[in-house]
Amino acid sequence: MNAIISASALAAELAGEKPPVLLDVRWQLSLARTAGEPPFDGRAAYEAGHIPGAVYVDLDRELAGEPGERGRHPLPGLAEFGAAMRRAGVSSGRPVVVYDGGQGWAAARAWWMLRWTGHPDVRVLDGGLPSWQGPLSQDTPSPEEGDFRPVPGTGLLDADGAAALARSGVLFDARAAERYRGDVEPIDRVGGHIPGAVSAPTTENVTADGRFLPAEDLRARFEALGASKGTEVGVYCGSGVSGAHEVLALAVAGIPAALYVGSWSEWSADPERPVAVGPDPQ
Repeated sequence: MNAIISASALAAELAGEKPPVLLDVRWQLSLARTAGEPPFDGRAAYEAGHIPGAVYVDLDRELAGEPGERGRHPLPGLAEFGAAMRRAGVSSGRPVVVYDGGQGWAAARAWWMLRWTGHPDVRVLDGGLPSWQGPLSQDTPSPEEGDFRPVPGTGLLDADGAAALARSGVLFDARAAERYRGDVEPIDRVGGHIPGAVSAPTTENVTADGRFLPAEDLRARFEALGASKGTEVGVYCGSGVSGAHEVLALAVAGIPAALYVGSWSEWSADPERPVAVGPDPQ
């Protein structure tokens, strides 16, 4: 099953007899804002115009728990996540399509959460809302309550698991290369990377318009970085959001990968954990 869907294919499915549940997960990580500029408001963006029938999902409140020792976007409670998905109309027997403002990170986090907790059919709109050529709506739908009951699956790493995978397999760091090297660190306690991790910025998995590269190009990229056949693969980022986008890119390439959700925000918060700096993994 494809992990992504084009805008034209989505339009056709929405016009069909059994349209997918459509989730709008617009969100934005702002590392620096102009003085006086308010933070990005995903709900306001949704209310200003969304794909008809889409239900808004708040990443910070519904796809993550409270920030703290487990990172800036730790896993939410399964009961709370399941309730949020059912309110949005998500059922196990109905496909789900998620989209965001075009970056793809937030949509990928929703995709990963639903897939990890057992939903069998979830896809991300390739290119996000900017790829949509149809009309937009300001109507807020009231979907029928869904029946989705999340059950945690495989593909989740904790800090110890990520450290071990960096030695036994390949652990990709999806952040910008300068954060991996430790040249800058605009958010977390210290810069650098998990020892043994390989720099693989998720921004290099997409074209200028935010669409994923062809599957064969992605596969060639990841194989060149060490994800050869039979190698166990994991991903982390700053807080488990852009890392989900890299896991999605790996899925497009046909390479299964686990996600360290706590990521650098959890790892770097503990001064006892080792930190590597510079361009090399070790």
